[in-house]
Amino acid sequence: MHTRPKSWILACVLVLFSAQICAAAGFGIYEWSARSNALGGATVGRADDPSALASNPAGITQLEGVQVQGGFTAIHPVMDIKTNDTWTKSDSDALWIPPHFYATWQVNDRYTVGLGAFSRFGLGSVIDEKWPGRYNSYEAIIQSVSFNPNVAVKVTDQLSAAFGVEAMYLTFSKKQKLPFAPLPDGDVHLDADGMGYGLNLALHYQPCQYAKLGLSYRSPVNMKVTGDADFTRPAGLPLPGAAFKDTTASGTVTLPDSFAFGVAVYPTDKLSVELGAVYTLWSSYDELTINYGDPVIFDSATMSLKDVTSQSKNWRDVWRFNIGVEYAALDWLDLRAGYVFDQSPLRDGTIDYMVPANDRHLLNGGLGFHWDNWTVDVNYTYLMIMDRDIKARPQDGVLKGKIDNADAHMVGLSVGYKF
Repeated sequence: MHTRPKSWILACVLVLFSAQICAAAGFGIYEWSARSNALGGATVGRADDPSALASNPAGITQLEGVQVQGGFTAIHPVMDIKTNDTWTKSDSDALWIPPHFYATWQVNDRYTVGLGAFSRFGLGSVIDEKWPGRYNSYEAIIQSVSFNPNVAVKVTDQLSAAFGVEAMYLTFSKKQKLPFAPLPDGDVHLDADGMGYGLNLALHYQPCQYAKLGLSYRSPVNMKVTGDADFTRPAGLPLPGAAFKDTTASGTVTLPDSFAFGVAVYPTDKLSVELGAVYTLWSSYDELTINYGDPVIFDSATMSLKDVTSQSKNWRDVWRFNIGVEYAALDWLDLRAGYVFDQSPLRDGTIDYMVPANDRHLLNGGLGFHWDNWTVDVNYTYLMIMDRDIKARPQDGVLKGKIDNADAHMVGLSVGYKF
C-alpha cells in the first residue's frame, strides 16, 4: 500500500469523528444525538437544541448565548446470511461508535451561527473471509465526517432561515476474494479517500405557541476518491504478468440530496409530539465504477487486461417516516419515545452483500436530564431489518441467498453545556 501524507492527517481527524455502520437504509446515518435518537429523529420541527445543526439549522435561532453538545452512539449489528444452504453470521463482535459535536453562538437577537461535526453516510459490513459469498465482498467499510458551518437569521419573530456549507471527508475500503480454482483464492483490497462539498438550506416556522414546523434540504455531494488496490494472487497463475498487480485506484460517486420535514405540536406545556419524514434521492447512486491506474483486471471474454470495473446499483428514491414524543415528567427529567419506518433503496436486481439491507423498523426510548447549565441525554434503540431474499448474479460474484435475523442495538449519550 502506498502511503499518502494527507491520509495520515485526515486519519487523525477520523479518530475523533468517524462512522462505520449502516444505521439507515442504504448507507445513510441519522444518529446525530441521543435526544434525536430517542425521538426517532423527529426533531426537524422542534430544532431546539444544538443538534439542530444536523437536522434543521434554522432552529438554532431559538438557542440563547453559546451552547455546545457532544457525544456518541454505540451500535452493535448482527445478521445471518444463507448461501449454498450454508448459514453465515456477520462479525458478532462488531461495535461501531459514530460521535457528534455541535456549537452555537447567538450573535444578537437576529443572527445565530453554528458549527456541526457529524456523519451522514457510513457502512460497516464484515463477514468471515471464507464465507461462500466472499467473491462479492467479505468486508466493506465507508467512513465519513461532515464539517457543517451555518448562519441562521430571524426573518420575523415566527420565521427563521439558515444557510450552510458542508465539507465531507470520506474513506472507502472493500475486501473481496478472487476465484482462481483449482488454485487457492486470490484477494483484492481497495482503500481510497476523498473530499466533497455541498450546501444546505433550512426554514423554521412557529405559527402559534402550540406548533412548530421545519423544512431542511441538503444538496448532493459529488465525491471523488483516490487510493490503492492491493492484489494477492496464487503462485503459478497462468495469466499475463501484469494481471492483478498492485496499482492505484479511483472512483466517483454522487451522494444523494435529501429533504426533511417535521411538524411538532405542544398539547400541553409538558408534552410535545412531532411527525416527520425524510425523502432521500438515492437514484443518483446508479453505478459503482472503479478505475485502476494500470490495466490489471483480466477479462476472460476478451482475453485481455482492462483498467476499469463497474457494477450497476440503480437505487431508488425512498422515504423515512418518524414520530417522537417527549414529556417533561419532572423539572429535571424528560421522558422520550420514538418510532421510525425506513424504506430500503436497494432493488432486487442490484442488491449485493456489500449493502445487504431491507426495509427496517426502529423502536426508540430515552431520558433527558437537565440542571443548571448542563444537559445529559441517553437513549436505547432496537433496529429490526426485515428478511430479504437475494437473487444470484454470477457476473458480480453474488450468490443466491437470504438475509435473516438482522438487527442492531444502539445506545447513545450526549452531554451539553450552555455558557
